[in-house]
Amino acid sequence: MARRASWSATPIWRRRCSWSAEEGLLAGSCQIRWGKMTPRRIQVRFALGLALVFTALLQTGCGHLGKPAATGPWSLRELSAAPPVQWGAAPTGRVQALFYEGVPLDGKPTRVFAYLGRPQPGSGSPKRFPAMVLVHGGGGKAFAEWADHWAKRGYVALAMDLGGQGPSRRLPDGGPEQSDLVKFRNFESADVPNMWTYHAIAAVLRGHSLLRSLPDVDPNRTGITGISWGGYLTCIAAGVDSRFMVAVPVYGCGYLGDNSVWKDTSLKAMTPEARERWLHWFDPSRYVGGARMPMLFVNGTTDFAYPLDSYLRTYRLVPEQWRQVSVAINRPHGHIWTFPEVDAFVDTALMGKPPLPRLLHTSLVGENESQLRAVLRRTGPLREVQLCYTTDTGPWQQRTWRTAPAQLGGDWLRAELPKERPLVAFLAVKDAAGNHVSSEHVSLAGPLK
Repeated sequence: MARRASWSATPIWRRRCSWSAEEGLLAGSCQIRWGKMTPRRIQVRFALGLALVFTALLQTGCGHLGKPAATGPWSLRELSAAPPVQWGAAPTGRVQALFYEGVPLDGKPTRVFAYLGRPQPGSGSPKRFPAMVLVHGGGGKAFAEWADHWAKRGYVALAMDLGGQGPSRRLPDGGPEQSDLVKFRNFESADVPNMWTYHAIAAVLRGHSLLRSLPDVDPNRTGITGISWGGYLTCIAAGVDSRFMVAVPVYGCGYLGDNSVWKDTSLKAMTPEARERWLHWFDPSRYVGGARMPMLFVNGTTDFAYPLDSYLRTYRLVPEQWRQVSVAINRPHGHIWTFPEVDAFVDTALMGKPPLPRLLHTSLVGENESQLRAVLRRTGPLREVQLCYTTDTGPWQQRTWRTAPAQLGGDWLRAELPKERPLVAFLAVKDAAGNHVSSEHVSLAGPLK
């Protein structure tokens, strides 16, 4: 199982630690050495041990040193406490309905509706399970089927509603509804706690606190995944809530004011002051860089809402040792929680299962930078290796993407680039189980020399 840097009861001068800056904590290892320790030897090894630990912290981008991550308008002390819960009828199968306390709206209390999925107990079942927070997208709701999907896989899972809805109709004490008119309404600074994003993130963090308080949940093995607007919220939550051990935003990203489906619509309709205020408080680019857990960014090349330029800028805010990318040609957009890469990535972080292949350090090589190359990390055979590219310009959503062969060479992947310019390209692999991962994309504007 992937673990963060932590102190051990073993005296530091009796540990030998090795770390890889390239792969972060996933590659860290420690060996304990026992033997006769003279005072002089203790002093020397204590100093060396401290040096190793601080080097590891710096290499892995550990947030315990230096400037803390921004937490925005949310009170983490308040939201880290488990909220009061009203349980629904006894569950049928693995899923049970519930309500939990939200944050006030216009000074009045609110409730959040959710479904909780639990693995069915059986012989040999663990006393505590890993847990997942499931964050729906625009037009979505609390999906019982989504909670059940994770419960069947051995997780306790919470899928909450983020539009003030109950199981069948709007709650009289629900939070803000989720239309774009509400999300992007004009507002003053004093009105931040009444905005949709504020309430949605508060509901996610309180839902996380609720999960961690349950007796059948291991509080040290929790993760989050969200789809579309839920991916947007996942980027914020991962940067704000360091208790998560893994995060998978699907489609969602930041820099919405630079390029997104809302740039020339909802954001443009706001007053300049309100738009600047919204981007300051609620754009994920303000927060995701504080994430210090494994993150898988899942998107398609022609996503209608979250284009690849904003997407690249967003995931690059997360240190390379923590981020991984899965961009696929023409991946569909919707409330799709069956992408196998999501399940496999979370299983690695929370259940210790084998990791996905990984492409690192994407670079242009060869004469006149005619090749794209990436370092490859894998634990098993690959079904497919390829170059994905487009020579089109204009809106990302309208570009046609093509594939070409790539060459596999031990611990690297390389492909010859087409001569046409402009060019956008990335490398991609698929493992034996069908999981698709990709490199970062590169953009070449000028002619090939």
